[in-house]
Amino acid sequence: MDNTKEDKKGKIFGIDIWKFFAYFIIFCIAGFLLETVYAFVTKGTVESRKGFMYGPFCPIYGVGGVIMFVFLQYFKKNNLTLFFGGALIGSIVEYLVSFVAEHAFNVKWWDYSYMKFHINGRICLIYSIFWGLLAIPFMKIICVYVEEFIQRVEKRCGSIRFKKVIATFMVLLLIDGLVTVFALRIFSDRLVYMNDIDVADKDAVILEYKKLLSNERVSNVTKKLFSNEKMLRTFPNLTIAKKDGTTVYVSSLVTSITPYYYKAKPTDETIMYKLSKFREKIMNLDVK
Repeated sequence: MDNTKEDKKGKIFGIDIWKFFAYFIIFCIAGFLLETVYAFVTKGTVESRKGFMYGPFCPIYGVGGVIMFVFLQYFKKNNLTLFFGGALIGSIVEYLVSFVAEHAFNVKWWDYSYMKFHINGRICLIYSIFWGLLAIPFMKIICVYVEEFIQRVEKRCGSIRFKKVIATFMVLLLIDGLVTVFALRIFSDRLVYMNDIDVADKDAVILEYKKLLSNERVSNVTKKLFSNEKMLRTFPNLTIAKKDGTTVYVSSLVTSITPYYYKAKPTDETIMYKLSKFREKIMNLDVK
C-alpha cells in the first residue's frame, strides 16, 4: 500500500480534517470575543458582534483564520514576508466575504467607502495593513497556542470523543448558518419592501416578500423569530446596499430600536476614551 496516499486520507491541505474543523471553531469563537471587547473599548457599547443568529460565532474569523493559517505557511520565511502575505490573504478574504454578502442578501457587514485607498468599500489600505501586522503574532504565537490547546483537549477527551465534540459543533454551526442566511434574506427583503429602498432587482425582492406575506402562518413565524428588534440587536452595524452603490444603515431605518444592549459614556481619563479618539482619527481618513 502507498503510505503517501494513506497519509493524505482525512486531511485538508495536509491538516487532519478534525483539527482543521477545530481551528475553524476556535477562530469563530475567538473572533466573537475579540469583536465584543473591541466594540466596548472603542465605542463604549456592549452589542452583538456575532456573524450568526444564535451561537457566539464570527464565521469570517473562522474562515479567515483557517485560510491564513494554511496559506501563511508559504510566507513564514521572515516577518516581512509574513506581513505582506497577511495583508494580501486577509484582504482577499475580506473582499470575497463582503462581495458574497452583498450579492446574496443585499446587505453589508462593513463599508470602507468613506476611507482613503479603498476598493469598492470592501477593503481599504489601513485594514490591509492591520491584516499584515496581525499575521506575525498570529502565526508565531496564536497558532502555536491553539495547536497546543487542541492537542491537550484531544489527549484528555480521547480521539473518539474529541471527534464527536467537533462534529457536534460543526452541525450546530451549519444549522445556525443556514438559519442566518434565511433570516437575513427575510429581514433585508422586509426593509426594502417597507422603506421602498432602491436595491438591485428591487421588483424581484418585493415580489418575493409579498409571496411570504401571502402565507399567513409562515409570515407570522418569521415576524416572531426574525423581528426587526431581534435582527437589529443581532446585527447592529448591518447596512443595505442600494442600486447606485451607496449604503444605508439598518439602524437608521428602525430608529425606535436601540441597536446595542448597553452604552457607557467615556471620560478623558479612561483608555476607552483614548482609543475611541484614535478610532475616530482612523475613521476620519475620508475621501475628499
